[in-house]
Amino acid sequence: MVFEDRLTLDTPEGVQLELTLAGVGSRFTAALVDYLIQGVILLALGLVLGYGVGIDPGAGGFALAIFSICFFLVFTGYDVSFEVLNSGRTPGKRLNGLRVVRESGAPVTFATSAVRNVLRLIDILPGWYIVGIASILITGRNQRLGDLAAGTVVVRDRRVLPPEFRASPSLEAPAWDTSAIRPDEIDTVVAFLARRYQLDHGARVQLGRELAGRLRPKIGGSVAGESDEIFLERLVAAKRGQG
Repeated sequence: MVFEDRLTLDTPEGVQLELTLAGVGSRFTAALVDYLIQGVILLALGLVLGYGVGIDPGAGGFALAIFSICFFLVFTGYDVSFEVLNSGRTPGKRLNGLRVVRESGAPVTFATSAVRNVLRLIDILPGWYIVGIASILITGRNQRLGDLAAGTVVVRDRRVLPPEFRASPSLEAPAWDTSAIRPDEIDTVVAFLARRYQLDHGARVQLGRELAGRLRPKIGGSVAGESDEIFLERLVAAKRGQG
């Protein structure tokens, strides 16, 4: 059994929302990915300033100030931009299934994201995120200092599974070539089959016709002569039988 830290929130509608908090390992892995991307950005920026504009960081004074400002902007602006514009997910967090939200479960704002990322300069001290890691391990909601100040938490994305449906026991999986059918297309078919009895009859017939018409040409061999819904049921059975 896997034990994970969870955060339970009471929404204004009276519904409890349960979030799974991200731990040190997944957050550190996400940070490594983001730092790699930031490093590439800084390298490209340095080449542009050094060779394109002619600013030498070794000259000191004004040049060093320019490079320091660029470093700070990339270091903080990268995370703020992605967290605000991409639902709390930087590329590293997205790759690891994480996102930043406010303690209420609401999306982060520019102000909250800016606070948590500026204070990253403290969390990273004295190196290798020692202060931040210690804070995550000590606090009840796995928060580094930036999270505590901004009122944010890092959580795991909830994976929404497609609805299930029960095929007829007498339905046999046909020997069709379903290699051209993508997993997301099968998920769509399963969602339709699971909810078809809740749909208006006209909408049900139309959706079934559209799905079957789109997927029939992708199946190897002849599949004509079956009703749309029977075809879709047999398609799911064939795909699962090969998976």
